[in-house]
Amino acid sequence: MLVRLLYASRARQTLDAAMLDAILATSLERNPRHGITGVLCHGNGVFLQALEGERQEVSGLFQAITRDPRHHDVVLLHFEDICQRDFAGWAMGHVNAARINTATLLKFSARAELDPFITSGQASLALLKELSAGASVVARATERGRP
Repeated sequence: MLVRLLYASRARQTLDAAMLDAILATSLERNPRHGITGVLCHGNGVFLQALEGERQEVSGLFQAITRDPRHHDVVLLHFEDICQRDFAGWAMGHVNAARINTATLLKFSARAELDPFITSGQASLALLKELSAGASVVARATERGRP
Protein backbone atom coordinates (compact mmCIF):
# COMPACT_ATOMS: atom_id res chain seq x y z
CA MET A 1 0.00 0.00 0.00
CA LEU A 2 1.36 3.40 -0.99
CA VAL A 3 1.22 6.36 1.39
CA ARG A 4 2.21 10.01 1.34
CA LEU A 5 3.58 11.73 4.42
CA LEU A 6 4.20 15.46 4.73
CA TYR A 7 6.16 16.98 7.59
CA ALA A 8 7.83 20.23 8.59
CA SER A 9 10.87 20.76 10.78
CA ARG A 10 13.38 23.41 11.71
CA ALA A 11 17.13 23.15 11.24
CA ARG A 12 19.06 23.06 14.51
CA GLN A 13 21.85 25.12 12.98
CA THR A 14 22.13 27.52 10.08
CA LEU A 15 21.40 25.65 6.88
CA ASP A 16 24.40 25.92 4.60
CA ALA A 17 25.07 24.33 1.22
CA ALA A 18 27.13 21.51 2.75
CA MET A 19 24.36 20.52 5.18
CA LEU A 20 21.72 20.55 2.45
CA ASP A 21 23.98 18.60 0.13
CA ALA A 22 24.54 15.96 2.83
CA ILE A 23 20.79 15.58 3.37
CA LEU A 24 20.13 15.26 -0.35
CA ALA A 25 23.06 12.86 -0.88
CA THR A 26 21.76 10.58 1.85
CA SER A 27 18.27 10.67 0.31
CA LEU A 28 19.59 9.86 -3.15
CA GLU A 29 21.61 6.97 -1.79
CA ARG A 30 18.96 5.38 0.42
CA ASN A 31 15.53 6.26 -0.96
CA PRO A 32 15.65 4.26 -4.22
CA ARG A 33 16.57 1.08 -2.28
CA HIS A 34 13.46 1.56 -0.15
CA GLY A 35 11.10 2.66 -2.92
CA ILE A 36 10.75 6.17 -1.48
CA THR A 37 10.24 9.25 -3.62
CA GLY A 38 9.59 12.83 -2.61
CA VAL A 39 10.41 16.51 -2.52
CA LEU A 40 12.27 18.64 0.02
CA CYS A 41 11.60 22.38 0.19
CA HIS A 42 13.81 24.51 2.40
CA GLY A 43 14.14 28.15 3.38
CA ASN A 44 14.69 30.34 6.43
CA GLY A 45 15.82 27.33 8.46
CA VAL A 46 12.59 25.45 7.73
CA PHE A 47 12.17 22.12 5.95
CA LEU A 48 8.96 20.99 4.26
CA GLN A 49 9.16 17.47 2.89
CA ALA A 50 6.81 15.05 1.17
CA LEU A 51 7.68 11.36 1.25
CA GLU A 52 5.91 8.68 -0.80
CA GLY A 53 6.27 4.92 -0.75
CA GLU A 54 5.23 1.77 1.09
CA ARG A 55 3.72 2.50 4.50
CA GLN A 56 6.37 0.73 6.60
CA GLU A 57 9.29 2.28 4.68
CA VAL A 58 7.88 5.82 4.84
CA SER A 59 7.03 5.46 8.53
CA GLY A 60 10.52 4.16 9.29
CA LEU A 61 12.14 7.07 7.46
CA PHE A 62 9.94 9.58 9.26
CA GLN A 63 10.91 8.06 12.62
CA ALA A 64 14.59 8.38 11.65
CA ILE A 65 14.05 12.04 10.72
CA THR A 66 12.47 12.75 14.12
CA ARG A 67 15.68 11.41 15.74
CA ASP A 68 18.05 13.22 13.35
CA PRO A 69 20.01 15.83 15.34
CA ARG A 70 19.92 18.24 12.37
CA HIS A 71 16.14 18.65 12.82
CA HIS A 72 13.95 19.88 15.65
CA ASP A 73 10.28 20.86 15.97
CA VAL A 74 9.38 17.99 13.64
CA VAL A 75 5.64 18.16 12.95
CA LEU A 76 3.54 15.70 10.96
CA LEU A 77 1.36 17.83 8.66
CA HIS A 78 -0.42 15.26 6.52
CA PHE A 79 -0.59 11.48 6.05
CA GLU A 80 -2.72 9.60 3.55
CA ASP A 81 -3.09 6.38 1.61
CA ILE A 82 -2.57 7.06 -2.09
CA CYS A 83 -3.28 5.27 -5.37
CA GLN A 84 -0.39 6.89 -7.20
CA ARG A 85 2.63 9.04 -6.44
CA ASP A 86 2.72 12.75 -7.19
CA PHE A 87 6.52 12.95 -6.83
CA ALA A 88 7.54 9.73 -8.56
CA GLY A 89 10.20 11.44 -10.66
CA TRP A 90 12.55 12.15 -7.76
CA ALA A 91 14.42 10.00 -5.27
CA MET A 92 14.46 13.41 -3.58
CA GLY A 93 13.79 16.54 -5.59
CA HIS A 94 14.42 19.84 -3.89
CA VAL A 95 13.24 23.43 -3.94
CA ASN A 96 15.01 26.46 -2.50
CA ALA A 97 12.19 28.58 -1.08
CA ALA A 98 14.22 31.75 -1.68
CA ARG A 99 13.72 31.17 -5.40
CA ILE A 100 9.94 30.71 -5.27
CA ASN A 101 7.83 33.51 -6.70
CA THR A 102 6.17 35.33 -3.79
CA ALA A 103 2.80 35.13 -5.54
CA THR A 104 3.04 31.34 -5.41
CA LEU A 105 3.72 31.42 -1.67
CA LEU A 106 0.86 33.89 -1.09
CA LYS A 107 -1.50 31.57 -2.96
CA PHE A 108 -1.15 29.04 -0.12
CA SER A 109 -0.21 31.15 2.92
CA ALA A 110 -0.96 34.45 4.64
CA ARG A 111 2.68 35.52 4.22
CA ALA A 112 5.08 35.34 1.29
CA GLU A 113 7.50 32.99 3.04
CA LEU A 114 7.83 29.27 3.56
CA ASP A 115 6.28 28.57 6.95
CA PRO A 116 4.36 25.28 6.99
CA PHE A 117 3.91 25.69 10.75
CA ILE A 118 1.21 28.32 10.15
CA THR A 119 -0.56 26.73 7.17
CA SER A 120 -2.59 23.57 6.86
CA GLY A 121 -1.05 20.33 5.71
CA GLN A 122 -3.32 20.42 2.68
CA ALA A 123 -2.07 23.91 1.73
CA SER A 124 1.56 22.82 2.13
CA LEU A 125 0.96 19.74 -0.02
CA ALA A 126 -0.80 21.87 -2.65
CA LEU A 127 2.22 24.19 -2.67
CA LEU A 128 4.61 21.28 -3.31
CA LYS A 129 2.36 19.95 -6.07
CA GLU A 130 2.24 23.37 -7.74
CA LEU A 131 6.00 23.74 -7.49
CA SER A 132 6.38 20.31 -9.04
CA ALA A 133 3.98 21.13 -11.88
CA GLY A 134 5.73 24.45 -12.49
CA ALA A 135 9.20 22.89 -12.76
CA SER A 136 10.46 24.54 -9.56
CA VAL A 137 11.53 21.16 -8.21
CA VAL A 138 15.04 20.28 -9.29
CA ALA A 139 17.23 17.24 -8.94
CA ARG A 140 20.93 17.02 -8.25
CA ALA A 141 23.05 16.31 -11.30
CA THR A 142 23.73 12.75 -10.09
CA GLU A 143 20.01 12.02 -10.01
CA ARG A 144 19.25 13.59 -13.41
CA GLY A 145 21.60 11.15 -15.11
CA ARG A 146 19.78 8.09 -13.80
CA PRO A 147 17.55 6.08 -16.14
